[in-house]
Amino acid sequence: MQTIVECVPNFSEGRDAAKVEAIIKALLDGPEVYLLDREMDADHNRSVITLVGSHGRIGEAALRGMGRAAELIDLNHHQGAHPRLGATDVVPFVPVAGVTLEDCVRIAESVAEQAWLRFRIPTYLYEAAARRPERKNLENIRRGQFEGVREEVLTNPDRLPDFGPKFGEGGLHPTAGATVVGARKFLVAYNINLATPEVSIAKGIAKKIRASSGGFACVKAMGVDLAARGLAQVSMNLTDYETTSIGTVFDAVAREAAAQGVSVAASEIVGLIPQRALEEAAVHYLKVENYHPDLIVENRLAAVLQSAIGNRQSAIPPLHALAEPFIDAVAADTPAPGGGSVSALAGALAAALGEMVCRLTLKKKSYAQHHEAVQASLAKLTGLRARLMEAIDRDAASYDAVVAAFKLPRQSGATAEEQAARAKAIEEASKIAAAVPLETAELAVEVARVVKELQTITVPQAASDLNVALGLAAAARAGAVENVRANLPSISDRQWIAGIEAKLGALE
Repeated sequence: MQTIVECVPNFSEGRDAAKVEAIIKALLDGPEVYLLDREMDADHNRSVITLVGSHGRIGEAALRGMGRAAELIDLNHHQGAHPRLGATDVVPFVPVAGVTLEDCVRIAESVAEQAWLRFRIPTYLYEAAARRPERKNLENIRRGQFEGVREEVLTNPDRLPDFGPKFGEGGLHPTAGATVVGARKFLVAYNINLATPEVSIAKGIAKKIRASSGGFACVKAMGVDLAARGLAQVSMNLTDYETTSIGTVFDAVAREAAAQGVSVAASEIVGLIPQRALEEAAVHYLKVENYHPDLIVENRLAAVLQSAIGNRQSAIPPLHALAEPFIDAVAADTPAPGGGSVSALAGALAAALGEMVCRLTLKKKSYAQHHEAVQASLAKLTGLRARLMEAIDRDAASYDAVVAAFKLPRQSGATAEEQAARAKAIEEASKIAAAVPLETAELAVEVARVVKELQTITVPQAASDLNVALGLAAAARAGAVENVRANLPSISDRQWIAGIEAKLGALE
């Protein structure tokens, strides 16, 4: 995968392994999505699943999991120590490679909208995706939990979701509640268990250390009763472990607990943690002087191996051989890959030319004053190219889905249920088939914008390359728009079409 996004959905089920396994199966039932970790906690009655996937696939994976969770989890019968608002309680997206936090915001917005359209699950946007300042913090959205929010949205328009029913037209999903979707940096879920059942002690410590009460920056904390284990827990989220490390919070909790005659029984990490966070904790306690990551043998080995692999891959075959397989696939007597995939390729080539010009400029000392801006543009174009490359396959796959939907039983000989299922399948497949080239067009416009900015700060010898890039970006935009419009006749949702038309108007 050229792009990697982490997704860490939290589901309100931590006791029934069969249900959790079914949700994980749904999450993974698609290409370019991989399971990194799963955590079930019976006291919290919550599961935390960690996935990675490509930019183009991770959102759809999350939606599959949300749909399955809505089928299996009824919050009316759910009890646990952890606060919850939905069957799928929270779905954050985290940039890992080839994507930015802004890219993850767009994924979150799309998933939030589709969760409402497909499953009628109202959704709120939080962290970097929040559309209202008070909704950046998850606890503000989840205040009152499922039961409280279910009542409040009926009387208080300020509590209405970002995607869901309008005021006076309904409330939360009757069994699945609502889901909070967002984009954020890496978060470390870190809990410290105290050797006491007195949850009041854990709550008091949590209040002292959390940022909202004047404690440590980027720390969210609450006291939790681990009744099954006879322990109290300080449950924390470190939203920026570089600002406040796990070593810092461990010391603080241990110190506050000791002041009340309580010791630390153990600490635990929920989900995954960046290697650097644990390295920093080790350095903190060992007091290692002049530490740097290259002192870790595995880090040094990985760098050497990566360099060796790069050297082996540097030999480039004849250029026509690189392009020939795709061109042959386009020329074949099959409708896909077609215009949408070709448009995405044109956009990717435009970005690649811009990257080339950036790298040539960065070699020139005489352009040092522009290097910072050029480096920033290079990073943007690299990410855009990766997403456009993914769109080549996504466009072909979305067309195949439309064809499959049209092959479902027709009116003649089909039951009413089959007819309704066919119409719904065609509608949903056509929406996706329109949404993919729409994204391609938007990416192409962004490529053109970045390339234009390069014209005055890059080497003049490459001016013609930038002009070619602009031409390719324009072709990508125009071709993608054509493919969006080709799918609209199969869609009956007039409100959805109006939204697409507004976006097309802005692009054109």
